Amino acid sequence: MKSIHLVIVGFLGAATILAACGKEPLNHLTPEDTRIYITNFDSSADFSTFKTYTIADSAAVISNGQSSKELDAADAAYIAAVDKYMQQRGFIKVPKDQNPDIGLTVNRIYNTSTGYIDFADYWDYYGGYWDPYYWGYPGYGYYVPYAYAVYQVTEGAVSVDMLDLKDATGHNKIDFVWTGLIRGEGILNVANADSQVQALFAQSPYLQPTN
Repeated sequence: MKSIHLVIVGFLGAATILAACGKEPLNHLTPEDTRIYITNFDSSADFSTFKTYTIADSAAVISNGQSSKELDAADAAYIAAVDKYMQQRGFIKVPKDQNPDIGLTVNRIYNTSTGYIDFADYWDYYGGYWDPYYWGYPGYGYYVPYAYAVYQVTEGAVSVDMLDLKDATGHNKIDFVWTGLIRGEGILNVANADSQVQALFAQSPYLQPTN
């Protein structure tokens, strides 16, 4: 999930070009091929001691340090999928006011970065690519009123975070004990949510309570 905004800065103004969710032409990747699944866990956590869980009923949307709570169709699909695979592993869902052992959140993360491209070499030698003679002006040079481009790239990810609520009082803090992160094309497609959460759980066989 990536969009690129390219702004060419010049003397006379600016033009904006938007290229959204393009595939790398050399690699011919399908959307499935672009997806990356990353899981991390606290090696000191004993997951077998966790029995119950609760899950937030909305998603946090984090964009460049700003956050809000939302619930669109994709968020709901991710929450339902996490619910499903937690229960398949044998965890028991309870309301958050019944002292669950685990808290779970689903989050959408967007990060926008800005970069700079210098086109000076390209335009400095433009006469070598297109001799002004071609246009009927032999001996002329070219004048370019701009020399660089500023671009913005927005990348997105979905994370599922597992929090240790059972030991929060004893530790005097809420510890992250597991995180699953998904990146790539089509990750916010509702139809893909279940299989993507399944992939995170498949990478995490240690997420098991004691029967």
